[in-house]
Amino acid sequence: MECEICGKPVPENNPIRAKIEGSVMVVCKECSKLGTVQKRPPKPKFVKQNKTKRPTTTRNRPYSRNDEPAEELIEDFSIEVRKAREAKNWSREILGKKINERVSVINRIETGKMTPDTKLTKKLENTLGIKLLEKVDNIDLNQFVNTSSGERTLGNIMKIKRK
Repeated sequence: MECEICGKPVPENNPIRAKIEGSVMVVCKECSKLGTVQKRPPKPKFVKQNKTKRPTTTRNRPYSRNDEPAEELIEDFSIEVRKAREAKNWSREILGKKINERVSVINRIETGKMTPDTKLTKKLENTLGIKLLEKVDNIDLNQFVNTSSGERTLGNIMKIKRK
């Protein structure tokens, strides 16, 4: 088993699970300092047997690159929305009426506390005449292969930010 950040070997009998940036990962002792170490869940004493089993209706289909979004929201969308609204001399109330949304939604978008979904982003783009969605380029992940183990890890792709 390898560390999901740096690729160093992790003991299989006692892996360290750490929550880093909201994701729980199996990491080495050194990388566990980047987040908070998670406790192991207690093992159940007995397993409850379900008498009636329902057939599952979920589809098990393989993941494809077509499932990934082709466009993504720009990084400084909140600033762009506020600038465009102010350029038209509109208040948040006027913009809210034009796109049929509450003022609190406009306020949260402009302060960056809320990320609009695709439908709301399209409404804002059309009403304000700005571009909030950008095309996502496909990245060749093979250039980030770790030379020591030959596998991709988060540490190869992302620059690790030390606290």
